[in-house]
Amino acid sequence: MAKDWSGGGVVLHRDRNAPATDPYFDVRLWLQTETRHGWVWAYNLEHLGLIRRFVQASLREGIYRNDHGRRMSVVARLPAWMQQAKNRDEVLRAIARIHASL
Repeated sequence: MAKDWSGGGVVLHRDRNAPATDPYFDVRLWLQTETRHGWVWAYNLEHLGLIRRFVQASLREGIYRNDHGRRMSVVARLPAWMQQAKNRDEVLRAIARIHASL
């Protein structure tokens, strides 16, 4: 996490090859596991379930945008590799590993 001194507040920099950390407390998240493409992580079980439902869906509806053209969905911010159908099985296995670790 880095400070943006232009007055914009906090800027989050996420390295996909590093474990996920909470952006405010800078502690490592419990719900995460590494894959060959990067880390699969979630803040809580509800968040993990949302990711699982999105990844396993064979038909994904369009991602809603606000008036300024920005994406309005949590899943819209998932890394591209997690959204690709060819990686579906790997992501779902990673989610299953996270559930098994609880």
